Parts: sequence; C-alpha cells; structure tokens
Amino acid sequence: MKTIVIATDSFKGSASSQEVAENLQRGLTVANPSLKIKKVPLADGGEGTVTAIVDATKGRLISTRVSGPTGSQIDAKWGLIDDQTAVIEMAAAAGYTQGQTTDVAVRSTYGVGELIEVALDHGVSKILLGLGGSSTNDGGVGMAQALGGHFYDRNGHEISRGIGGLKDLAKVDLTQIDHRISVVQMIGLSDVENPLTGQLGATRIFGPQKGIQDEQIADFDARLQRLARLTAATVGKDLSQVPGAGAAGGLGFGVLAFLKGKLTSGIEEIMKLVDLKAMLCDADLVITGEGRIDSQTLSGKLPMGVAKLADSAKVPVIAVAGSLAADIQPLYDQGFDLIVSTTTRPLTVQEAIHQAPQLIEQTGFRIGKLIQLIN
Repeated sequence: MKTIVIATDSFKGSASSQEVAENLQRGLTVANPSLKIKKVPLADGGEGTVTAIVDATKGRLISTRVSGPTGSQIDAKWGLIDDQTAVIEMAAAAGYTQGQTTDVAVRSTYGVGELIEVALDHGVSKILLGLGGSSTNDGGVGMAQALGGHFYDRNGHEISRGIGGLKDLAKVDLTQIDHRISVVQMIGLSDVENPLTGQLGATRIFGPQKGIQDEQIADFDARLQRLARLTAATVGKDLSQVPGAGAAGGLGFGVLAFLKGKLTSGIEEIMKLVDLKAMLCDADLVITGEGRIDSQTLSGKLPMGVAKLADSAKVPVIAVAGSLAADIQPLYDQGFDLIVSTTTRPLTVQEAIHQAPQLIEQTGFRIGKLIQLIN
C-alpha cells in the first residue's frame, strides 16, 4: 500500500488548503482505492494560517470583534495552542477581501493590534503573526496605535489611520506601547524577503495589486521612508531594510520596530508546528501546490519549502497548481519531480475559480492513475 502525503497551500480565491487536500484525496481514492492518504493542509503566513495550525495542533479557534481595515467592525478568527501560544493572521483583520473596495490610503492594521491585545489578555507567552494577504500599506502603524503607540503630526495630534495619515507624521512615540509586549515572544511569519522601502519595497512591489496607482507609488514610498527615519530616532536603529520588513504592506517592519519581534519563514515555522518531517518518514509520495506556480515559487513559497523537506527525506514530490508560468524548468532543478496544472482546457479566470473543486479532484484522479501505472 502506497502512502501519499498531501501538503498544499490554498488556491487563493478558489479553495482553502483544506478543500484542496480533500478534493485531491477524493480524486486519488477514486482512481486508486488502495492508496493510504494523509492530509496536512498548510499555509505560509497568509490566509488559512490560523486554521492550518489550529487543526494540526488540535488547538482552539476563537472569534473576536475588531476593527476592519477601514474601521468598521468585523469578526476575526485567531487561535490558541496549549494556552501559551496565540496564532494570528493579519489577513483576518486587514485582509485584501475586506478592504479591496476602499481607498488604500485609509486602510489600517489597527484591527491586527486589537487581536494582539486580546491574545495578551489570554496570558500567552508567544504570538505567531501571519504576514500575508494584506490590503494595507501603513507600515504597521495602525497595529501599534491599537497597542498604545502614538504617531503625532507637527501640532502634537494623532495622525489619521492608514498611509494617508503618514503624510503628516512628525514624531513617533512608543513609550505607551502595552508593556506586556516586552515579555512576549513575537514572531512574524512571512513568505517574502522584501524591505520596507525602495525599488523592492512594500509599495513598489505589492502596492499596485492593492490599488495603489502608479502616480502614488513614489509619494507613498517616501512616507514609509520618513516613518523609518523617525522610528529609527526612537528605537536607535533603522530596521526598514531588514529582509521581510516589507511584508504585508510593511507590517513586517512594525513587528520588528514596534513590537521588538523577529521575522521568520512562514512555511518553515508551520512545517515544524505540524511536524511534517515525521509524516514523511513512511511516505512514498508528497503532493504539494498552490494557486499559481511561477518563478516566485522559488523564493520561499510554500511548495518550495515542502519540496526541500521532501528532498531531504528522499521522497518524490508532485506540485499541483491552478495555473503555471511559461517557464517552470528551473523548479525541476530544485526538487520537484512533476508539476501539473489543474486546468487542461481553455478557461477564463472566473470559470477556473468556479470549477476549482472539480478540476482539483480530476487532477487527483490523474495522479492516482499515474501512480497505478508506474507500479
């Protein structure tokens, strides 16, 4: 009996990591009933991180009412592991799906700070904060404001929320940040290594997909540069160029500068938490994947992390994606044994999203038949 481990990310906008795993399993089982299948839905810090970790660790899921990216109240889910570790994904409070219809200038990470505050009230000693799927570009200022930080204009008034308010920033005051932050281990989980500012920074690289216009990029980047300078004067060092500082619209910078935390690879941390390495010990094949596989997959994305771990365990890897870039050959040199697309005929994006469950199941069926064929 062959043992197959399914360890995939979500197909953003189409299916959660849990749904992807279930659909793949369904297709595999129909094609090859003799297979033993283990599902390990994963995430890398973006949407689905809380659910993936809570499910794998048998933790507790909690819903809290917080400020959404534009200030309206929303319900955001976060998790507790053994009552000592909180798992928060910024996308739950300031995600793209909540803020996409409003001006990016007013979107804030304030609700993320509120979630951290609630976690602190639960007495945790460690907080894992997923940095992905953001609609914001405020450098983590909103998060810090919710936790007691102050960001003043020239007249000593608190600036408004969002990167729009940063045009008036004249002083950063962190003296009233919740004192519990200093005794809690704060870890930001990210799948990118971009700095806060510059050509590879949060605004220039990720801003356009959040609605930042070309003519706004230089101005918004300059606002984050001023934030970095004023914060450096307060904390004693410039943290804006640390790899990952630009994650989630600069929330990575906020974790470093305002919360005195650290940043790490989301997928590596999560693979440790779910003990994926142990699950690979008796596996004959690993199936991983995400919505799109392209050159960015090589830069710390979830499938790459799974492929590296599988390679070290000498287990072959098949990657599944909703769409593939034109040139994926370099990925075969980095541990992937086969890369397949769920789309096998011309489809519009909306058609592919709507038909995702069936397409993923059909892909599982084809892989199941392939396993049968080679054995």
